[in-house]
Amino acid sequence: MTTMTKVLVTALFFLMASAVLAAPAPPTQPAEMATATAEAVEAAPLPPDHEADLYNQGTQALDASQWSKALEVFDQVIQLHGTHGDAALYWKAYALNKLGRREESLTVISTLGKTFPKSRWNNDAKALEVEIRQSMGQSVSPDNVSDEDLKLIAINGLMNSDPDRAFPLLEKVLQSNQSPKVKERALFVLAQSGSPKARAIIASIARGQGDRSLQEKALEDLALFGGSESKAELSAIYTGTDDVEVKKAILRGFMVAGEKDRVLAAAKTEKNPELRHEAVRQLGVMGAGNELWQLYQSESDPTTKREIIKALFIGGQADRLTVLAQSEKDKTLRLEAIRSLGLMGPSTAGSLTALYQEDKDVDVRKEIMNAFFLQGNAKALVNVARNEKDPELRKTAVEKLSLMDSKDATDFMLEILNK
Repeated sequence: MTTMTKVLVTALFFLMASAVLAAPAPPTQPAEMATATAEAVEAAPLPPDHEADLYNQGTQALDASQWSKALEVFDQVIQLHGTHGDAALYWKAYALNKLGRREESLTVISTLGKTFPKSRWNNDAKALEVEIRQSMGQSVSPDNVSDEDLKLIAINGLMNSDPDRAFPLLEKVLQSNQSPKVKERALFVLAQSGSPKARAIIASIARGQGDRSLQEKALEDLALFGGSESKAELSAIYTGTDDVEVKKAILRGFMVAGEKDRVLAAAKTEKNPELRHEAVRQLGVMGAGNELWQLYQSESDPTTKREIIKALFIGGQADRLTVLAQSEKDKTLRLEAIRSLGLMGPSTAGSLTALYQEDKDVDVRKEIMNAFFLQGNAKALVNVARNEKDPELRKTAVEKLSLMDSKDATDFMLEILNK
């Protein structure tokens, strides 16, 4: 290469380098703009239903008893700080408890109360807290709980966790100014324990010592849950009181307990007619057909006999009522038996039809028609209207048919109009 050539090449190189250096640099992004862009990307809004979808996934995991998965999903919901945050905290605590992580569950419950003090989930969380503490062997006294439903949970837990400590606390609840609902629950828990100490507390209230508003409930609980000792206690209370309402409550208790002999004894020997009739009614509820029939045969008081007829109806004693409808000499009692047969439904229609054909008494026949009407038995009434010779009785049958919404009745009305 000649000297001239070298000079030209060197000059050309420097010209090209100068051009590159002189070219304008590409615009640079300010640092503030770069930071803002990165934050905008991070803060890009999630789809509006993303939180709801996650929450639903969590509840589905709960339904499937997948506690660990539910815990993971509800943690994601909590981190979104959305509208389901309080519910997610509650279900997180619930899942932790199911996993046996009770201390952590209590911490989450505390967080829920502090973060969302007005949330409706706080009541459920308090109930869960009571349950957790009782499962950890920590007795929760009803006196230390303000919410009524939580008191009931605490009362139930007391008998399971620490019965010896529970008795004085429950007795204190019964003597306090707690609501009737809480007191009745306390009585119920005591009655279920079956212990002599619990029975003594209930028996004291049943005798009227203490809150009189709880007396009937105590009598009922003694009958429901007590053994032979409780039944003997009820008998002693019955004998020792003149309070008619208390005695009625005991008779109802005997009925619930299936103490037929005790109820029958009251029906036979009780001097107070009101109590005798109550005993008769309870025998009806117990289905004591034989006992009621024996009572009827030996009874002379018409009012008591009428109560026995009603009890036979309650007990479904159609055969006995049919006998009375056919043979009872007291007309008023016969009519009561017929009325009761009508109230028993279509199954007695055959007996009533046979009785209508046999008995010529106008009042008896009218009562039988009334029984057919009570049964909705239009066919039987149409039969009476077609065949009855007495104009007044036929008119009675037609009047009753005119009140019935039945095709048989309508067809018969049209038949009369077309004559």
